[in-house]
Amino acid sequence: MQEIEFFTRVGIPPVPFEIDFATGIVSLGSCFSDEIGQRLSNGGFHIEQNPFGTLYNPASIASALRRMMYEHEIKEEDLVEHEGLWHSWHHHGSFSRPTKEECLEACNSRLHQAHQALKEAHLLMVTFGSAWVYGLAASGGETVANCHKLPQENFVRRMLTVDDIVTLWRPLLEELHACYPSLHVLFTVSPIRHVGDGMHGNQLSKSTLLLAIDQLVDKNLPPVKRKKKGVKVEEAERPVTVYFPSYEIVLDELRDYRFYDPDMVHPSNLAVDVVWDRFQRTTMTPAVRDQAHFNAKQKKREQHITINKWSVR
Repeated sequence: MQEIEFFTRVGIPPVPFEIDFATGIVSLGSCFSDEIGQRLSNGGFHIEQNPFGTLYNPASIASALRRMMYEHEIKEEDLVEHEGLWHSWHHHGSFSRPTKEECLEACNSRLHQAHQALKEAHLLMVTFGSAWVYGLAASGGETVANCHKLPQENFVRRMLTVDDIVTLWRPLLEELHACYPSLHVLFTVSPIRHVGDGMHGNQLSKSTLLLAIDQLVDKNLPPVKRKKKGVKVEEAERPVTVYFPSYEIVLDELRDYRFYDPDMVHPSNLAVDVVWDRFQRTTMTPAVRDQAHFNAKQKKREQHITINKWSVR
């Protein structure tokens, strides 16, 4: 008798590379990338996580990546003052500061750190969140990473097309692979629904991202090479660009509101744990997964000890 299945399993093709604790990782993109990035950090991996803060649209993420590659610093003309804080049009609000000098220092010190991390990285993780973008009305529609709660009349809103994204990212990937010949790129789409766009608008946005990524990833991957005990196996001869289906895992496989937070929009910790488990099984050996699990438990224990130490004082 066939076993009864209560889930529609999402098949994940193998990737022709593996990561371990010597693998430098850079993560860019939406708040879902923060979740996976934090689990990588807790597991003991060397990761530079969202050095521009949380970014959502492909244009802003591409701009951030190009600045990292060529170490293009943020200038005064990239800043705006609003409600007592200085903000960067290229950064999340977590980089906002009371003075423009402090804002520039926060942005550019992290930029230099990210530039060095990218030079040493072997995996770049890019998570697209939305195809909707906001452009500055006063400067011909230049895309901003964050509106920083400025009045809506300052911006022009539009949705990127598939061609917009592909035209932007295809040459950028070619530059990236030329500059960093050992750097693999892993794209994913955030499963967090942008309900402010309306459900139909959100679906159009996510579909646009998925179609664009499908044109950017490698169709003919090198043979999968796995390390065997006692045998050294070389990595793929060339860097590859692949897709990991975090969106499909949450929306198709875990299609139940018990896997969501009370806001019914953000995936719950359990849902993120499922995606994290699939990511580990796709990119890591069992030994690396076990060590990452041990490292995360150890870190949690140390944090618990620290909290208790201060709470008794």
